[in-house]
Amino acid sequence: MKNSNEVLIKMVLDAWNTHVQRAEKLFNNLNDVEMLKEVAPGRNRGVYLFGHLIAVHDGIPALLGVGKQNYPELNAVFINEADKSSLPVPSIGDLRTSWKKVHSDLSEGFNKLSSDEWFSAHTAVSEVDFVKEPHRNKLNIIINRTNHLSYHLGQLALIK
Repeated sequence: MKNSNEVLIKMVLDAWNTHVQRAEKLFNNLNDVEMLKEVAPGRNRGVYLFGHLIAVHDGIPALLGVGKQNYPELNAVFINEADKSSLPVPSIGDLRTSWKKVHSDLSEGFNKLSSDEWFSAHTAVSEVDFVKEPHRNKLNIIINRTNHLSYHLGQLALIK
């Protein structure tokens, strides 16, 4: 039997993988025209939310200390700016390729971490703060990002 930390890690990663698979299925079922639709009048377009999720997920390896961002240029368009800014948006085809690369790299990075490492500080928290707030660990990054993905999946479902 696995120890309770290993069970918890498995539960968190299973939830992450389930949500990533749901998102991928949704994005694969949206054509390029549908990706340009707003989720509601005056709200974000599917392409923006797609790029936003890629940019956020691309930052996870650096937070976990298992890699670096592949597409830091996406931050300017999809994190620092709102949808429909004057910045050029990459093609949907390029975003689809980026999605696959980011999630492949994440799976690889997750496999590098031991049970103990999942409960260690992520790279955006200082050692002093981590002593006071040990929940600011690497596993909590995945919980947070899973919730973030779930939120945007709810919005994206409105496109269909």
